[in-house]
Amino acid sequence: MDKILYLECEAGISGDMSVAALLDLGADEEQLREALARVPLSGYEIRISRVKKSSIDCLDFDVILSEELDNHDHDMDYLYGHCNEAEVPYHQGHYHEAEAPYHQGHHHEAEESCHHGHSHEGSDKDSLEHVHTHHVHRSLKDVYEIIEGSQLSERAERLAKDIFLILGRAEAKAHGHSLEEVHFHEVGAVDSIIDIIAVSVCMDSLGIEKVCIKSLSEGQGTIRSAHGILSVPVPATLNIVTEYGIPLKSTGVKGELVTPTGAAFAAAVRNMDRLPEEYVIEKVGLGAGKRDYKTSGILRAMIIRAV
Repeated sequence: MDKILYLECEAGISGDMSVAALLDLGADEEQLREALARVPLSGYEIRISRVKKSSIDCLDFDVILSEELDNHDHDMDYLYGHCNEAEVPYHQGHYHEAEAPYHQGHHHEAEESCHHGHSHEGSDKDSLEHVHTHHVHRSLKDVYEIIEGSQLSERAERLAKDIFLILGRAEAKAHGHSLEEVHFHEVGAVDSIIDIIAVSVCMDSLGIEKVCIKSLSEGQGTIRSAHGILSVPVPATLNIVTEYGIPLKSTGVKGELVTPTGAAFAAAVRNMDRLPEEYVIEKVGLGAGKRDYKTSGILRAMIIRAV
């Protein structure tokens, strides 16, 4: 029987959680590192490590941005500082063990270009880099150029573009723009682009075509974004789950458990909504989230086989 990838999203889903879960499940880490080394972006490094979330050992995939590129995506005070004390999410312990930073060879050069407000000129790879500031907004065309410049496999490139197309349509609907007019903010940031390329490479590495996602567990309340204070689910996430008919499960947790990137990944790969009546679990992967809420903060991925 064909193998099925089952993503159990009881604690939500995000791009980095998805990459970590797939790596823990057996996606080729060396293949991923080689692919990310070809991405025509700079100003970041990758760290893959074991961490504890809710006292459970799992894998963490972290895109560490230079100071100039930091978008506060994991800064709980920035994201939820507008809430009253009763609404501020509870912080669980999340500490790293045996951290193994992966340094791209051009990071120091990238930091220098950030301070001077321009990117390096010369190679084709460098020509695709963008000015690194908090205010860089990328169009879908810009993102496609970055993906194409990464020299991915055909399957990985197609998936990465599909995920961004889903995001683009969701943003266009939210703002009343055409797809060509959409400029990404958070999801056009370096860490989101790396997350999406990484999850696409990992899916290609695993080679599994059938993906079951029953529902996405979401929180509630509000969150700060580039567009101001928004209700959870944020408009892009809401548009994605509406268009693709993905059920949401309310958890009552204060905070955003399903990010637009996580929702777009789920929409791009989900082709089953229920598990076989009987199945065996061949392998389990646990991916850690960065934000701490009153939930496990773990995305559980399983390779299963119907019996």
